[in-house]
Amino acid sequence: GGRAAKSDAGLVTCGSVLKLFNTQHRVRLHSHDIKYGSGSGQQSVTGVEASDDANSYWRIRGGTEGECPRGSPVRCGQAVRLTHVLTGKNLHTHHFPSPLTNNQEVSAFGEDGEGDDLDLWTVRCSGQHWEREAAVRFQHVGTSVFLSVTGEQYGSPIRGQHEVHGMASASAHNKWKAMEGIFIKPSPEAPGGHDEL
Repeated sequence: GGRAAKSDAGLVTCGSVLKLFNTQHRVRLHSHDIKYGSGSGQQSVTGVEASDDANSYWRIRGGTEGECPRGSPVRCGQAVRLTHVLTGKNLHTHHFPSPLTNNQEVSAFGEDGEGDDLDLWTVRCSGQHWEREAAVRFQHVGTSVFLSVTGEQYGSPIRGQHEVHGMASASAHNKWKAMEGIFIKPSPEAPGGHDEL
């Protein structure tokens, strides 16, 4: 009925392209073709205050192909990949120190959306599905850290951008909300008995 469709419209779905907003520090998750000068030397991931930067778009994808059909709502507890739209690299973390705080470095890794199993993040939310209005956490599958910002800012060449890193404990620093984007509509359920054809 109409009521189900209305509630579905408020869900984040697989294949959607969106910006993620850290609710505590009011920055959007961002990446760009600038590499870390320390740690892994991989592509850097930061938080930016601007709302209109095209380098802040991320695509929601399943952990493996076919695991997250386009338009299907993302479940709380589901592992996803977040692929940076303009560079094709996946949100990634590993045991390197972050440049400013010595927390765990978060980078963008891979080519054309294909990286490795350190690109998997579990969506931590309450209820059944990731709702667009809800603040959620992203917990790294491989190392258990939460995607976080604590407010430290870089100098040149990315002056004013915030460090994004992984932290071991859940806190206000690691709450994110879906913001501007293109949300793929949930696909209507196939009528029973005909989905085998």
